[in-house]
Amino acid sequence: MVLPADEGLFLSMLLKIMNAKKTIEIEVFTGYSVLNTALAVPDNGKVIAIDLNKEYYETGIPFIKKAGMEHKIDFIHGNAMQALNELIANGKEVGSFDFAFVDADKINYINYHKILLKLVKVGGIIAYDNTLWYGSVVAPEIFTT
Repeated sequence: MVLPADEGLFLSMLLKIMNAKKTIEIEVFTGYSVLNTALAVPDNGKVIAIDLNKEYYETGIPFIKKAGMEHKIDFIHGNAMQALNELIANGKEVGSFDFAFVDADKINYINYHKILLKLVKVGGIIAYDNTLWYGSVVAPEIFTT
């Protein structure tokens, strides 16, 4: 879903503080977080955005273009696990990302993490949205009964 504005500002600040130049995002919906990221990285920065639903992403393209950020964003339409494994297989992307943001299916966060550890450089950051998943991590019995 759409990242709340305050979280977007926090991520932008984090990206600027760490001087991130190359980022990757898993599941981008309409591209709000991708646009925030593109605005935060330098002009020669790169944002790889992966999502199964191209139609939702295309909803945000006019805003990305209006902000003049389309040159920074590479959209990969497809399954995130497969796309991440392909980035590793090509060999050029291993350890090349400064920052990764995951806002995807929560059940696979651990699987994304294992793969992203290979793609994000030492000292980089891997951030996850909704990790407490409305409290289900802290009190799973509430959500399973």
